[in-house]
Amino acid sequence: MNARNSFDKELEKLHMDLIKMGSMAEEAIEQSVHAFSLRDNALAKEIMEGDHQIDDMEKQIEAGCLSLILRQQPVAGDLRKITCALKMITDLERIADNAADIAELSLMIRGEHIREMMRHIPPMAKNSVEMVHHSIDAFVRSDLLLAEQVISQDDTVDALFCKVKDELGEILRRDRDSSDDAIDFLMIAKYLERIADHAVNICEWVLFSETGIHKNKRIM
Repeated sequence: MNARNSFDKELEKLHMDLIKMGSMAEEAIEQSVHAFSLRDNALAKEIMEGDHQIDDMEKQIEAGCLSLILRQQPVAGDLRKITCALKMITDLERIADNAADIAELSLMIRGEHIREMMRHIPPMAKNSVEMVHHSIDAFVRSDLLLAEQVISQDDTVDALFCKVKDELGEILRRDRDSSDDAIDFLMIAKYLERIADHAVNICEWVLFSETGIHKNKRIM
């Protein structure tokens, strides 16, 4: 096997690992919202305890990227692609952290307005999961159009977040005793917004890997 074939084989493994990590992050988001909406404390605790699996996956992919750089000494576009993967796993790990944070908050909310507050969370979660999924697809397929579409989809999540803020404000005007639940609920919406922002980050790294240009926007 020549050097190029060996590199391509290892790069394909890197792609598969990223898809697996992305799928784990997507599932964590979906399950955290599911635990929240059904008041499933056991599932919420399971998500929190399982966060270390994605942390382990991050370390595995990071080691693979560094191995590729040290042994294969890639240049130009190949090096950008590996650098992009290293940045992406940081965003995926933070996405999983946000999902665990949602699960933790779901253990605390008990107020009577929970059904009213829930209205915009499912569509926020749906859009965020789609963005994460498509951001990984854009990287694996080097699909710049898909990356741009994901970046545009962030406006939908931002608009839903604004609706959550407005409606929580209205609930608090009617019932100030709901303030603790409202703050926790707002944080859940904020974590979903951050997840969408991390998907945007991934897509901006996809654009960088293909063009060498990056907008230098990062979400911590």
